[in-house]
Amino acid sequence: MSDRQGVDVLDGGMGRELARRGAPFRQPEWSALALIEAPETVSAVHESYAQSGARVITSNSYALVPFHIGEARFARDGATLAALAGRLAREVADRHPGVRVAGSLPPLFGSYRADLYQPERVRELATPLIAALSPSVDIWLTETMSLIAEPLAYRALLPDDGKPFWVSFTLEDEHPHAEPRLRSGEPVSAAVRALVEAGASAILFNCCQPEVIGAALAEATATLNMLERSDVRLGAYANAFPPQPKEATANDGLDEIRDDLGPRDYLEWAERWQRQGASLIGGCCGIGPEHIAALSERFKEPA
Repeated sequence: MSDRQGVDVLDGGMGRELARRGAPFRQPEWSALALIEAPETVSAVHESYAQSGARVITSNSYALVPFHIGEARFARDGATLAALAGRLAREVADRHPGVRVAGSLPPLFGSYRADLYQPERVRELATPLIAALSPSVDIWLTETMSLIAEPLAYRALLPDDGKPFWVSFTLEDEHPHAEPRLRSGEPVSAAVRALVEAGASAILFNCCQPEVIGAALAEATATLNMLERSDVRLGAYANAFPPQPKEATANDGLDEIRDDLGPRDYLEWAERWQRQGASLIGGCCGIGPEHIAALSERFKEPA
């Protein structure tokens, strides 16, 4: 499935693409609203990414947490909606040979906010999402993780099903030249060590500026070399936002999109990441099908 450059292309962002297509979209539901009111638009976005060359498409389950849909709706409909999110992605993947589905396991208490993490509630909130997604996904993806503890807690709840366990961390990006750290302040090296020990087969960095990802990949590579774990893959899927301060909450509103991250610009970043060891590359918020098409063309399989 990997190509001559060794890169498997992931999909891009879901929420922004839904909004761009005129799908039902508002706060606080974010990308969950289209799943609730117009699931065909979610399928259309998945299809667009698959047609653009993505080899992995991610279930639209990111916003299926009380932070976005409310406690009552989560208790009543969370599992049903997560099952639907999984099925929609699965149906599209099955139409495109070789495309896999990553089951999105999101931050349970708000993106970017490690300070809001509630370990005592993880089992209650994560278990229905995992059970509902399980029949449809090929990969478990905990994404936009701001601290080490949350993906470790997810890992303890996953079934022993042999599916790859991927972890994607979001990084502090106010100071692009600083030592790479999670939004919790924990160093990337500690995060890589902890998750490799927990069985992660891929470590990625997402939902942060592209400028901070290179240093994180370098730190991750050094840590994996020290651990003698060449089998663990690295990856990246940046967003197109300006730097986000520590008090920011992702998806709290429609942030402006940078005008210097068009498909060609983003491809230049992706090529750097590939040279730094990334073999899983896609896009996050504001990175759309046209970006993924550029990545796919650059990293396409040989004829």
